[in-house]
Amino acid sequence: MEMPAVQECAVDDCAYNRDHACHALAITVGDVRHARCDTFFTASTKGGDPATTGRVGACKVSACRHNDQFECRAAGITVGYVENEVDCMTFEPA
Repeated sequence: MEMPAVQECAVDDCAYNRDHACHALAITVGDVRHARCDTFFTASTKGGDPATTGRVGACKVSACRHNDQFECRAAGITVGYVENEVDCMTFEPA
């Protein structure tokens, strides 16, 4: 199985974000109830591999239609803000 790519990240202040692209090797999405990007954090410097496009390593949101045994089956995802939270914008209720 190929891990889905983070096709865009609109969260400029994330330590892994450069020019709306995620450079974490893999992110984790959610908890049981909410599609948060659990990998999001801020730092004074940028991290991740600039040559790498971030991918979804795990998704803990079992209520998403793209979730299969806590793995994301979407072709790719977008990360952005919902109110003050950094969320997976590709989330769709099952």
